[in-house]
Amino acid sequence: MVVTNDPQSAGQAPSSEPSAWCGSPTPEIVSFHPSGGFPGTGHLAHTQEGDQLSPHSAPLSLRLSLHNLLMSFDLKPIRFLSRLPPGGPGCVRKLSLNMQYQQEVRPSVTNSSPSDGQTLSKESLGHALPLSSLEKARGAQLDCSEEPLWTTRADGRVHLRVHPTCPQPPYTVHQMFHEALDKYRDLSALGCKRQGVWEHISYSQYYLLARRTAKGFLKLGLERAHSVAILGFNSPEWFFSAVGTVFAGGIVTGIYTTSSSEACQYIAHDSRANIIVVDTQKQLEKILKIWKNLPHLKAVVTYREAPARKMARVYTMDEVMGLGDELPEETLDAVISAQQPNQCCVLIYTSGTTGSPKGVMLSQDNITWTARHCSQAGGIQAAEVQQEVVVSYLPLSHIAAQIYDLWTGIQWGAHICFAEPDALQGSLVNTLREVEPTSHLGVPWVWEKIMERIQEVGAGSGFIRRKMLLWAMSVTLEQNVTCPSRWPGRRAPTQYSPFSCERVVLPADRSPSPTSDLKSFKARLADFLVLAKVRRALGFARCRKNFCGAAPLTTETQQFFLGLDIPLYGGYGLSETSGPPFVSSLSNYRPGSSGKAVPGCLVKLVNKDAEGVGEICLWGRNIFMGYLNMEDKTTEAIDAEGWLHTGDTGRLDEDGFLFITGRLKGHLEPRAVNGRGDSDRPVLFLISGGTLSTSYPGVCFAWGLGGCSSPCRLPRVSSGY
Repeated sequence: MVVTNDPQSAGQAPSSEPSAWCGSPTPEIVSFHPSGGFPGTGHLAHTQEGDQLSPHSAPLSLRLSLHNLLMSFDLKPIRFLSRLPPGGPGCVRKLSLNMQYQQEVRPSVTNSSPSDGQTLSKESLGHALPLSSLEKARGAQLDCSEEPLWTTRADGRVHLRVHPTCPQPPYTVHQMFHEALDKYRDLSALGCKRQGVWEHISYSQYYLLARRTAKGFLKLGLERAHSVAILGFNSPEWFFSAVGTVFAGGIVTGIYTTSSSEACQYIAHDSRANIIVVDTQKQLEKILKIWKNLPHLKAVVTYREAPARKMARVYTMDEVMGLGDELPEETLDAVISAQQPNQCCVLIYTSGTTGSPKGVMLSQDNITWTARHCSQAGGIQAAEVQQEVVVSYLPLSHIAAQIYDLWTGIQWGAHICFAEPDALQGSLVNTLREVEPTSHLGVPWVWEKIMERIQEVGAGSGFIRRKMLLWAMSVTLEQNVTCPSRWPGRRAPTQYSPFSCERVVLPADRSPSPTSDLKSFKARLADFLVLAKVRRALGFARCRKNFCGAAPLTTETQQFFLGLDIPLYGGYGLSETSGPPFVSSLSNYRPGSSGKAVPGCLVKLVNKDAEGVGEICLWGRNIFMGYLNMEDKTTEAIDAEGWLHTGDTGRLDEDGFLFITGRLKGHLEPRAVNGRGDSDRPVLFLISGGTLSTSYPGVCFAWGLGGCSSPCRLPRVSSGY
């Protein structure tokens, strides 16, 4: 099946062209164990270079299973970057339950390894079951016209808000992954550092491990519409668990690693968790303490640290995958085939500052639609154009990191590299230098720490270096603020004060002048002599997309990074919108704003005042299903027409850029987080009389960079270097 980025092509018929089996060396699949490494499948035979697959090697009486396929491969770690050949291993083809979509069959293979000159015949490949009913129905419109706009039941379904401006047919997470597998199977998918060495796996290997995890969860007793709660730092196992949960018909529920036992109990009980995945002994002890209060909990799985002693119903990730191998592939196929895009697959719990945490229910369509369209609006590239490299370090229990790292990564074939668990204690910069991401998401707290570190280094430098840095940042900041051509697609940036939504008077003549040409030359010189070296030292040498989300960003911080020629692209969104319905990018940028609405997301401002400020209301495919088990809270948030009332206030300029101005009276629950996932995280803004305190100019909510109500002042680099 040929898969394109055009949503209209999603329903085309599978091609009858047969698959080709590669004669190059069999790919090596990484194996982690509790002491380090990807969950493996045991020792497997390895096909030597030059081996041919015999036409007569496979008895026609045997069907191909993914387990048998895995058993033909050797599991050896592949070192990240240093030993990774361009494009990754080249022989894995169609490693899914729909492995032979192009032939509409599933092949057969012998249990023995295809070595010693053996090959698989076309006849043996053709002896298989019919094409999965899931994929036969691919592209067919989902009839959910009779479904309600919201639900509070984990097993409920909702009506999808399809708008003519973005009519992409709805599809499931598995279908999204299958498209990625078809296009990116050999590309590096996940990388992590174990015992000082980077290791990676490809998308085909990622898919196989997610399936094995899914079967393991089913074997442990995961029931449909029950959750798998994940309590651990970002890692490949976090991703396997999340994707495997969705494949198995469960609901992914992240828990902050800093959560107390009581907080873990509330979330696990509310989400009816059948399985809890933890990464360390410390997290395991939290769950053991509360297990007796969790009637739905059947098993706990560990992945970074093995349990200190053997305990009943406590398993390592490797053991879970081993259990999964006992389950027939057809069992998982049937579960996947029964899934619909308008069913819940993810729960994001709010902070609970003003009461009990609310479980935000996100459907499979919420995830797949947002992963595709919101990332496109932010300028994320498909791997066919340029494979994005992303460092995953922010808590995956938060919607910002989860949609950006996990689901968008699958959609576009990104290479996700995991930071060390102590990333926010200082090791993040080392990871950035080693990986050199092309796209990066940071919360203000992280950007502020980077800024403080640069200031400390600058202050300890010699006089000449300090003055050179000040000069370079001053020149670049002025260029970024005043040059209309600096931001493609930005109509007339100086019609607004760069860091506020107030109008300013422009000179009548905006044509280029010798002075502006000189400024441009000075900025290029400053970048060559100073700033390029600073960005390289930070790990941002290749990074062209720097996003800031999840909390307010101060004007000082934004100005500082503009001086380094690192524009921080903001957006606006909530857990209830599955991520950002408003996004900024290189071609869609106005400093101080939260960007423009993503195509397919509708916005209206209600109860506007004389200045055009009103409550932000949103409508689209990204709007959540409802709050789990909270009908009153759901009806407060979603009106009869399906509009989400955010409680945030803002204004739209004539070009459609959104400026956040505050929070409605009575809506006091803050949306800010400090990036560490602290359950007792401080509120990063104040509200006074329904408006933002004047001591917090430039404040934003959720993903927004916000609008500043204070008069604009010419940006100036601190002399504290």
